[in-house]
Amino acid sequence: MHYTGTVWRPPYEASSLLLEVTAGCTHHKCKFCTLYDDIPFRFRMSPIEDIEADLKEAKGRFRLSTDTHISRTFLVGANPFVLKAARLSEIASLIRRYFPANKSIGCFSRITDITLKTDEELLALRDAGYDGLTIGIETGNDEALKFMNKGYEAQDITAQCRRLDKAGIAYNFFYLTGISGKGNGEKGAMDTADICNQLHPQIIGANMLTIYPNAELYQEIQEGNWQEETEIEKYKELRTLVDNLKIPVWFAAGGASNAIPIQGTLPREKGKVISVLDKIIQSVREEELRCYRENLPHL
Repeated sequence: MHYTGTVWRPPYEASSLLLEVTAGCTHHKCKFCTLYDDIPFRFRMSPIEDIEADLKEAKGRFRLSTDTHISRTFLVGANPFVLKAARLSEIASLIRRYFPANKSIGCFSRITDITLKTDEELLALRDAGYDGLTIGIETGNDEALKFMNKGYEAQDITAQCRRLDKAGIAYNFFYLTGISGKGNGEKGAMDTADICNQLHPQIIGANMLTIYPNAELYQEIQEGNWQEETEIEKYKELRTLVDNLKIPVWFAAGGASNAIPIQGTLPREKGKVISVLDKIIQSVREEELRCYRENLPHL
C-alpha cells in the first residue's frame, strides 16, 4: 500500500479501509500542528495508478478472509476533500469497482475545501458515497482561529456546514481544548457550543492541545505572545463546552491527547459526562495531568 508518513485517522474509522489519495496538507499553516512534519513536502495528490494499485492489493488481501466485508473506505491525507469533485467521483468509482459492497466514503476536510464545491457538486458527491466527513473546526472563537492561522472564521463553519446539511452529507467535528489560550478557554468553549448548536454534527471529538518544540506555537510562547492553559483549565473548558451543547450528538474525548477518556451521548448522558469532568477537576492534581502531557511522545 502507498502510505506516506504517519497515517492519521479518527478513532471511529478503525474498521474502514484506509486508502491514501493525498499526502500532507494544502494549508499547513496552523501554528499548533506538527502532524505532517515527517513528510518532506507540503501536499501531494496520489497518482490514480497508485490508488488503483492499492485497491487491487487490498482486494487480494481481503479475498483470503471470507468473513471480512468492506462497507466503508476512509481516504487518507490531511484534507482529501480539497480534490476537485471530478477526481473524488473517479476515486469513488474505483472503490466501487473493487469493493461493490462499499456503502460510504469518509475523509478529513477543511472548511475551505467545502467552499470550493458547488451545491450541485456536493449533491453528486453524496450520491457517489461521500458521507461522514471529519472536520477539524478546533474552535468557534474568531480570535483563536485568527491567531492560529486556521484560514477561516466562525461564520464560515456555519455557512459551509449548512451546505453539507442541505446536500445530505453528514459530518463530525474535532474540537481542540486549549486553543484559546490561558484565561480564554471557557469563552472559546461557549463560542464553539454556539456554533455547534446551529448545526448537526454527528460526533464532536475533543482533543487536548499538546505543544511540541517544532510547532510555530512553541516559538510564540517563547516570545511571550501566547500562554498555555493549565491542565485543570482545559478540563474546565471542556466542561463548559459540554454544559452549553444543546444538540443531540455523540461526545468523545478519547484520543491519546486526553489523559482520561470521556464519552457519552448528549443530551441524555450530559449529567454523567459533567460528573466525570467535575471529579477530574476536583480530585486530580495538576502535576499528574502535566506529567502526562509532557511525556506524550506524539499524538
